[in-house]
Amino acid sequence: MSEPPTDPIKHDAAALLDLIHARQSLRVPFDPDRPIPREQLDLILEAARWSPSAHNMQNFEIVVVDDPGLLREIAAIKRPVSETFVRENYVQLSFSEEELLERKTGILATRFPQAWRKPDFRLGQFTNDELATMTRPLPPAPVLLVVVYDPSRRAPASEGDFLGIVSLGCLMENMWLAATSQGVGLHIVSSLGDGDQLRRLLGIPDELVIAFSCRLGYPQSVPPEYLRVRRDIEDFTHRNGF
Repeated sequence: MSEPPTDPIKHDAAALLDLIHARQSLRVPFDPDRPIPREQLDLILEAARWSPSAHNMQNFEIVVVDDPGLLREIAAIKRPVSETFVRENYVQLSFSEEELLERKTGILATRFPQAWRKPDFRLGQFTNDELATMTRPLPPAPVLLVVVYDPSRRAPASEGDFLGIVSLGCLMENMWLAATSQGVGLHIVSSLGDGDQLRRLLGIPDELVIAFSCRLGYPQSVPPEYLRVRRDIEDFTHRNGF
């Protein structure tokens, strides 16, 4: 692909904001028989290539998985319920749209299994069969991107490599907006289950850390609508001091 132009570019700010507003994580099955055209996938990866990174370290690698058999093997990796996730997730839940609109942060409780909507959730409360019904299998998709990075390479004087982690967030957003702009659905997957099993399947070196992955594809049906909220600008801005 050609290099970005050096001359200033006039952008349509309204169109950019529309794109930002439209971005969402689609946790639905994508049509595995409808591949993503090479030019669309290349555009998403080009957006990744030009994502900002601390000291221009570009400390990431992306494993592009589009082999159907390999995708099925990854989907078969067990993703057990995390007690820590469920208990900490509970704090972010609203139990009505009115509550969510008032809080302006968090998620509607109805988007999670009934058993996850309790403050005293304990794995020991459930049988193995009950736990199996709570696990959410990885929905099908024609492409999976697995993003890895080398934690031994950190930005200078960045305690805990905070700037490196921020850079990975920029990478994620660039790919997300590029996908959305083309009508390609994207679902961020924070965990694919057993990391060792995934490493073996993809041949990921031990020194690299799996940061996140994302499913790409076209929804098999119209994704369900849900209430999305954000704080107002005046809720988080502080002029000339906190």
